[in-house]
Amino acid sequence: ANPAAPGAPTSQPALPPLAIVALNRIGFGPRPGDIAAYNALGSTDSARHLAWVNQQLDPGSISDTDCNNRLAASSYQTLGKTSTQLFQDHFLADPEWEVRLQTELMTWTRAVYSKRQLFESMVHFWHNHFSIYAYEFVQGPMWVQFDRDVIRANALGNFRTLLEGVAKSQAMLVYLDNFTNFAQSGVGYSNENYSREALELHCLGAEVSYGNTPRNQVPTDGNGVPLGYCQEDVEDLARCLTGWTFDIDWVWQQPGTTGAFVYRNDLHSTEQKILLGTTIPAGGTAAADGTAALNVLANHPATARFIAKKLCRRFIGDFPPQSIIDSAAALFRSTSAAPDQLKQVMRHILLSNEFKAAWGEKIKRPFEVMVSAMRATGAEFRFYSQFPYPN
Repeated sequence: ANPAAPGAPTSQPALPPLAIVALNRIGFGPRPGDIAAYNALGSTDSARHLAWVNQQLDPGSISDTDCNNRLAASSYQTLGKTSTQLFQDHFLADPEWEVRLQTELMTWTRAVYSKRQLFESMVHFWHNHFSIYAYEFVQGPMWVQFDRDVIRANALGNFRTLLEGVAKSQAMLVYLDNFTNFAQSGVGYSNENYSREALELHCLGAEVSYGNTPRNQVPTDGNGVPLGYCQEDVEDLARCLTGWTFDIDWVWQQPGTTGAFVYRNDLHSTEQKILLGTTIPAGGTAAADGTAALNVLANHPATARFIAKKLCRRFIGDFPPQSIIDSAAALFRSTSAAPDQLKQVMRHILLSNEFKAAWGEKIKRPFEVMVSAMRATGAEFRFYSQFPYPN
């Protein structure tokens, strides 16, 4: 633990076998037989741990028949619907935010019964990171799309790809209001909610906010890159993302029946923007400016440190050693273009000495406690949904 961190533990309990550490920290805890299966993977702790981590980092190679059969028997009618089908069947026809409950029940089923425990933990992590309250308007009907096509599709992939998927998802566009972020005659913006959260919560982190400090007074690193962001960055990011919206009729009084993401250049700011020291020239399209902005965010050094620290805090302890944060952040940056960037970073964290040496330093959330208990007791429970609801 970091002794300088307020609230950090001053002493730790005895370290249990590595199987206990791995199964409780990487996943949601062992089910009956899981510890024996882990121990059968090698003759030493290191060999077993390496084999199990490599297995978990390749979730597609893990047979998950039991979990899949449970899902198939649970009458979840929405999980396989396309984005357009979800929009037309559950929003246009008669807004039904309750359909999101099927995604919630699926999440419980997979957390409790899936053998792909690292993958489910990563899905849970990214849902918390890109948090959305989805009990209203479009978010509920489109929650399947956000979970399946954005979070699950990129949970162990590339952060920049994940970030763009989040920015373009109907659920996030509505939740943080960017779907009505428009310029007038190529000037300005109308909403900065998403741009602020993208800087503060999704990428760089609140620790490097310089508030209303003028842009030219924000300190820089040795390469001239600002150490953090200020209000002017929030505003110019909002300008970059004007015209990022989706096909819904009442926004611009035109037929909108697909719910598909669209760029609206007629509602985009064509002004010059400056984001974190990078100039984005005037005259750009919504696609070009938004893409450039997300590139800047994803590749900023503070983003690497922020994401690395959160991953270490989730999988090692509430006060992870600075050594593993720094090395994970360096790998995050050096693999920024890799399609398996997050997989590489997680492999580094999970095989580290810091991971193996930590125990009793991580507090579980209520969902994690409940799933751990159900797994430990071998509970049989059907997370069932009847939809539409009976009269």
